[in-house]
Amino acid sequence: MTTRTHTAGRVAALFRYPVKSMVGETCATIDVSPLGVGGDRRYAFIDDETGRVATAKNPRLWRGLLQCSAGTGPAGVTVTLPAAQPVPVAEAAAPLSELLGRHVHLAEERAAGAMVERSDPVDVLAHGLDADIEAALLEIAEGTPGGAFVDHSPVHLVTTATLDAVGVGMAEALRYRPNIVVETPPDCPAFVENDWVGRTIAVGPDGVELRATLPTPRCSVPTLQHSEVGRSPQSVRYLLEHNRVEATGFGVLPCAGLYAEVLTGGVLRAGDAVCIG
Repeated sequence: MTTRTHTAGRVAALFRYPVKSMVGETCATIDVSPLGVGGDRRYAFIDDETGRVATAKNPRLWRGLLQCSAGTGPAGVTVTLPAAQPVPVAEAAAPLSELLGRHVHLAEERAAGAMVERSDPVDVLAHGLDADIEAALLEIAEGTPGGAFVDHSPVHLVTTATLDAVGVGMAEALRYRPNIVVETPPDCPAFVENDWVGRTIAVGPDGVELRATLPTPRCSVPTLQHSEVGRSPQSVRYLLEHNRVEATGFGVLPCAGLYAEVLTGGVLRAGDAVCIG
């Protein structure tokens, strides 16, 4: 049976996160290729003690990263720590180590087999951010070529239908760290992204095509404070109650959003039409 193409919505917002687990930047346009979004998750900080990628997926150790932001300018990527002036990313390891209370160093490319620690969000909700919870070890970027520090596939998107159902809306889309927010019609059901797995997503007039790979499993990161945006346990609790689904290779997990690989690259713009084939 032939699957018909239909218009799912439009691009409401575009985001890039130059440093893993830091607050990122809103973009008018982004370039996408099979390697991902240009400049996205380009850098990460590595724990000197374990050699693992520092990420707020282990909030006890690394939630302070979400109090920092990273931006891209003419001189490259800069990092801004709380109540501090921006510094070049290459100079951020020392002040960041002081903030986090652990020594870290900068990595400019993901090493083969790069690992992160992921605390179970149910345990974090039950026992608190500072509880010494055993964290699972996960290899990142298993669905992505190149050296970016993405979690799985090169591109991540979420719909406004899903954000609205959770109760965060566009204003707090950063909790889910998408590259693309798709504005869907008012009658669109929450978690419609689940139905797009395996399908082609055409974006804009220039022939950009993505292929949806799997629903995005959620850790405790959406519940954490992101810079000035406070904590929100509901951001994962709602998913635990309403959208536990199969994420191939990871099991049945609370999910929100969608991972995708890039079939045909190009430039995406705010306002572009999004069509599902």
